[in-house]
Amino acid sequence: MNPEKDFAPLTPNIVRALNDKLYEKRKVAALEIEKLVREFVAQNNTVQIKHVIQTLSQEFALSQHPHSRKGGLIGLAACSIALGKDSGLYLKELIEPVLTCFNDADSRLRYYACEALYNIVKVARGAVLPHFNVLFDGLSKLAADPDPNVKSGSELLDRLLKDIVTESNKFDLVGFIPLLRERIYSNNQYARQFIISWILVLESVPDINLLDYLPEILDGLFQILGDNGKEIRKMCEVVLGEFLKETKKNPSSVKFAEMANILVIHCQTTDDLIQLTAMCWLREFIQLAGRVMLPYSSGILTAVLPCLAYDDRKRNIKEVANVCNQSLMKLVTPEDDEPNEPRPAVQKQAGPNPEDCAEKQEGPASGGPDGSCDSSFSNGLSVFTPANAERAPVTLHLDGIVQVLNCHLSDTAIGMMTRIAVLKWLYHLYIKTPRKMSRHTDSLFPVLLQTLSDESDEVILKDLEVLAEIASSPAGQTDDPGPLDGPDLRVSHSELQAPTPSRAGLLNTPGTKSLECSPSTPTMNSYFYKFMINLLKRFSSERKLLEVRGAFIIRQLCLLLHAESIFHSMADILLREEDLTFASTMVHTLNTILLTSTELFQLRNQLKDLKTPESRNLFCCLYRSWCHNPVTTVSLCFLTQNYRHAYDLIQKFGDLEVTVDFLTEVDKLVQLIECPIFTYLRLQLLDVKSNPYLIKALYGLLMLLPQSSAFQLLSHRLQCVPNPELLQTEDGLKAAPKSQKADSPSIDYAELLQHFERVQKKHLEVRHQRSGRGDHLDRRVVL
Repeated sequence: MNPEKDFAPLTPNIVRALNDKLYEKRKVAALEIEKLVREFVAQNNTVQIKHVIQTLSQEFALSQHPHSRKGGLIGLAACSIALGKDSGLYLKELIEPVLTCFNDADSRLRYYACEALYNIVKVARGAVLPHFNVLFDGLSKLAADPDPNVKSGSELLDRLLKDIVTESNKFDLVGFIPLLRERIYSNNQYARQFIISWILVLESVPDINLLDYLPEILDGLFQILGDNGKEIRKMCEVVLGEFLKETKKNPSSVKFAEMANILVIHCQTTDDLIQLTAMCWLREFIQLAGRVMLPYSSGILTAVLPCLAYDDRKRNIKEVANVCNQSLMKLVTPEDDEPNEPRPAVQKQAGPNPEDCAEKQEGPASGGPDGSCDSSFSNGLSVFTPANAERAPVTLHLDGIVQVLNCHLSDTAIGMMTRIAVLKWLYHLYIKTPRKMSRHTDSLFPVLLQTLSDESDEVILKDLEVLAEIASSPAGQTDDPGPLDGPDLRVSHSELQAPTPSRAGLLNTPGTKSLECSPSTPTMNSYFYKFMINLLKRFSSERKLLEVRGAFIIRQLCLLLHAESIFHSMADILLREEDLTFASTMVHTLNTILLTSTELFQLRNQLKDLKTPESRNLFCCLYRSWCHNPVTTVSLCFLTQNYRHAYDLIQKFGDLEVTVDFLTEVDKLVQLIECPIFTYLRLQLLDVKSNPYLIKALYGLLMLLPQSSAFQLLSHRLQCVPNPELLQTEDGLKAAPKSQKADSPSIDYAELLQHFERVQKKHLEVRHQRSGRGDHLDRRVVL
C-alpha cells in the first residue's frame, strides 16, 4: 500500500493502524472509524460516508496485503455499527467486499470475514433480506469449510440469519428457490446439513408456503436421504415427514403431477431407506390425488411391480408397494373404456361381464417415450409428465401400461408375486376396459401362452383366467379369427367345420343341423379357437407340460369357460392332427379328465343318455377324435351307454397290434370301471336281459387281458352277474324290453366303426414306418 496516498477522510494514524499486524491496533482503528462515521451520520454527510466505505472496501478489504484485508473487514463492521438503522442504505457496499473474503485462502481471514458480516447483519436485521441470496450462497460455502473456527463463525452467522428470516414477513421465497434448487445437489455432507436445516426453518415459518415449491426440491431431498451420515439422513427424514404431513393436510394445493416422476425414479433405487420413503409418498399420492395419477401408471407399475417379489428382508417396502398397486388398480373403471355397440352377453362359468363404458379416446402411450419398462430414468424427470395433467380430464392410455406388463411377464427372472400381480392387472384391464384391451391382445397372446409353462400353479391359474377372459370377451368377436401360430395347426375357419351328413352320415334325423366342432359356438369369440389350437400346439412341443400340468390346465379351463366348447374344439383340432402319437396321448388325457374330473359332472350327464341333438353331436365329434386311441373309444361308448357299439369295437381289437401300452390302457379302463363314475354301469349288470352287449363287451375286455390283477378284478366283477345263462342272445330277437337302452337311431354307428378302422390303419402304418427307420421300439407282446 502506498503510504503517501491520500485516504481522507481517514487519518494517517487510522490508516497505519488498519495495516498493522496486531489485532489490538486494528481494533483501535475501527473504534476511530466508528466515531468518524457517527459524526458524518449526525451531519447527514452521505458523500463522506460512501467515501469511507469505498476506501475501506477498495484499498483495504480487497487489498493484496493480508493485514490490510483484515483491517478493511473490521473497518467495514465499524461503519455498519456507526450507521445503525441507516446501514440498510449501504448494505450492498458493505456486504460485497466481505463476501469476497469468504473465498480467501487464509483461514484466519475467512474467520474475520464471518465476524465482520455477523456485525453487519446484526445491525441491519431485516434490511439484509433483499441480499439474502448472496448471503446464503456465501454461508453454504463456509458450511463445508475445513477450518473449525471458520465453521463455528459461520454457524453463528447462520443462526442469526435464521432468526431474522423467522421473524420477518418480507422473505422473497420465489427468488430464493432457484438458489436452493441448485445448492441442494451438493455432495458435501456439511453443505447438505446446512441446506436441510434451512428447509426446516422455512417450513416452520407460517407465512412461507414451501409446499408450493416442493417439486423444485423434492428430488434433491431424496438425494440427501441417501447420504452416508446417519445424522443427515435423520434430518432429511424429518423434513420429508413434515412435507408429507403438509401434503395430507392440504392436498388441493399440492402439485401431484409434477412430483410423480420424481417418486417413480426414487422408488427404483437400491437404497432401502430412499425406496421405502419414496414408496410411502407414492402410496399417499395415489390415495390423495386419485385419477390424476393415472397418466403415470406405466411408470408407477415399473417401480412397484418388482417390489412385490421382495422377501422378508424388505417386507416393509413390499407391503407399501402392494398398497400402491391395489390403489392404482382401483382407479381404472369401466368409464375408461371406449364406447361400442352392445353385444350379446357372454355365457361363462366364472368372471363378471364388462359393463357399458363412457366415451373415452385411446391416445399415445404415457409412462415413457416408448412406453417401455426400462427403469433407468437418468437425466430426465419429465418422462411421464403430461401437459396440464391436473386440469385436463384424465384419460387412461393403455399402450404404456400394457408394454410394462408385457415386459415384466416376459422376464423369466422376475419373481412369482410380480408375475401374479401382472396377470391380475391384465385380468382387471380386460374386465374394466375390454374394447381398449382388445387391440393389445395380439401382442399379449404369445406371452400368456408361454406363461402356461411357469413353475407356479398360482401363476398358471391367473394366466388361465386372463386367457379365458380374452377367449370369451365380447370385445374379441370378429368375423375373421386372424392368423394362427404354427404351421402344424394352421387351419382356416372354413376348414374347421365338422363333416356334414352328406359326407359322414352321422346324423340321420330329418331337420337336424350338421355337426359343428368349429369356433361356431356363440358363447366364444375368435380368440377362443386360436387359444385351443395354440394350447394343443404347446402340449405337443412340451410333452412334460402335458404330462405334469395338462390335466390341471384343462380342468381349470373347464371351470372358467364352457366345458362342452373346450372338448368340442379340441376334438375337432385333434381330428386333423398329423402327429398321431401326440393325438393318441392327448385323447387319452382328455378322456381321463372327462371320466374322472368333478368339474365335468354336467358334461358326463349330458353324454350319458344322448337324449338331445346337441349331446349326440358332441358324442360324434368326440368319437371321431377318440378313435386315435382304441381303449378311450370304448370308454366313451361305456360312458354314453353305447354298449353294442362298444362290443363291436372290441371285436375289431383282434385286428389291432397288441402292445404293452395298449394292454396298460385296458388295465386302466378296468380300474375306471370300478370307480364311482361307472356306478350306473355296474348296476346295469344286474339286468342281464336288458344289457347283454354290456356284459359281452366286458367279457371281451377280459379276454384281451393277460392273467393280471386287472384280469382278476374284472373276472370277479363278472362272476357277480346273476343268471349267467341269460347271457345268450337270439339273432331273431324281435324287440328289446322297454327297460333296455338301445343305441341312438339318429347316429350311424356303421360309419363310426368304419372311421375307427381307418384311423387305426393310419396308426399302424405310422408305427411300421418308424419301425422301418429303426427309431421305434417294438413293444408288441408275444402271446
